Amino acid sequence: MKTALEYSSKFDIKKLSRYAMKGITRICNEIGPRKPGSPEELKAQELMAKELAKSCDEVNIEEFKVHRQAFMGFIPFTVACAVASVFTYAFASPIISLILVILGFIPLLLEFVMYKQFIDPLFIAHPSHNVIAKRAPKGEIKKRFIIVGHADSQFEWTLNYLLGGVGMKLVLIPAVVGLVADLIIAIIGIIFAGKVGALEAVEPRWLMILGFVVGCVFIPFQLGFLFFQSYTKSVPGANDNLTGCYVGMAVAKAMAETDTRFENTELVVICSGSEEAGLRGAKAYAKAHEDELKAVETCVIGCDTFRDLETMAVYDRDLSGTIKHHWGAKHLVQNAGKNCGYDLKFESIYIGACDAAAFTQRGIPATGFAAMDPTPPRYYHTRLDDVDMLREDAIAAGIEVMIEAACMYDKEGLPTE
Repeated sequence: MKTALEYSSKFDIKKLSRYAMKGITRICNEIGPRKPGSPEELKAQELMAKELAKSCDEVNIEEFKVHRQAFMGFIPFTVACAVASVFTYAFASPIISLILVILGFIPLLLEFVMYKQFIDPLFIAHPSHNVIAKRAPKGEIKKRFIIVGHADSQFEWTLNYLLGGVGMKLVLIPAVVGLVADLIIAIIGIIFAGKVGALEAVEPRWLMILGFVVGCVFIPFQLGFLFFQSYTKSVPGANDNLTGCYVGMAVAKAMAETDTRFENTELVVICSGSEEAGLRGAKAYAKAHEDELKAVETCVIGCDTFRDLETMAVYDRDLSGTIKHHWGAKHLVQNAGKNCGYDLKFESIYIGACDAAAFTQRGIPATGFAAMDPTPPRYYHTRLDDVDMLREDAIAAGIEVMIEAACMYDKEGLPTE
């Protein structure tokens, strides 16, 4: 393995991090929050495309449709089902209660946990976009290195802003536990019922009272879930994820300013849209370009939030822990970090996902890379994520590791087990 000195000594990381800081500040000040599929998202992407055109040979903006409220749109429905199940258990039938709980679980699991586009058609569609910039190698394209970050910003997580990460969990965890408890209570009620008909079951009175009381304990938390996020106000998103976009853009800029071209590796920088609406931009790109991505060896690094340098890590598992990223991609970034003096741990995203997951789902080698406290911090998805929250040293670290990873990939390819 070569060292960072051999690969990246000619790149001015400090200059590149200042470039990123300046670009992020400009977007936050001139454009502001960028909800998925909004005109502001596109304005930011057009600005990024102009910047990328200075360092890349080809820049395109591709449109796709996003139903931006669908990803979190299940919340009122799920809460209504959970609360109604408690009362139908006590005053109607545990069978009806069970049906309501299952109905509440379905969109929560499919949309929020597994990122399926399950209820999307029920919501208004908006145009969203991906910016794709390519820097050709000296010779024939035999490999491809993609850095993807998302340009949109999330609707504000009200509970995180008001209560912080720990306080938010103290609402959300009991709310979900309550839904599971409602499910168990309904099943027990059916098992112990004295009479079962088409949609009726009469359980012992003591069991009905106990189940009703237990269910009521969780109702305040489930109602609190209704205030999880705003459906109108989006946040500045300086760290999440303009830092990820500018890490990729800085790599391309570094190559251009030093007149560096890889031998046979195409460098691609993507500033995706609507990641906060369920990875919709990355999913749209991976689907539309799947054949192209699989035609030559491709490695994708999803860069997402470079702020908390102390917790900078490579993502091992993603998409709420349901998928495992490519061994070679993970170790490529970890080894690049080692060359740059960083001990990068493997971490997992057990609730949520990053853009890399959309590529891993389609069998394209990918991994995620970020520097964010997983608590999460109070700035995460709140109005506090503005330019005064930026940390240049964290952005510089992200740029340095990504330059190193790109150079290593060009020279050595993906590590093997």
